[in-house]
Amino acid sequence: MRTTLTLDDDVAAILKKRARQLGVSFKEMVNSAIRAGLGDAARPPSKPPPRTEPHSFGLRPGIDMDKLGQLVDELEAEELADRQRRGRA
Repeated sequence: MRTTLTLDDDVAAILKKRARQLGVSFKEMVNSAIRAGLGDAARPPSKPPPRTEPHSFGLRPGIDMDKLGQLVDELEAEELADRQRRGRA
């Protein structure tokens, strides 16, 4: 974000001197000094947030992921019918 900031002469001189010593731009030095003054709340995240990667589950064509509960019911019904045929209900 671009903004106008009015610094006291002594603060600007200290920031410029420190930026030269560290070999960074004045802008970087000002941002660093403000972050240090504000504490951990102003620090940028140390690493990017995790990404969600899509994954193919390798289901056969015709199996609808939204109807897996129905598939389980059908498989259980088949198992129960097999048990009843074998006389183990």
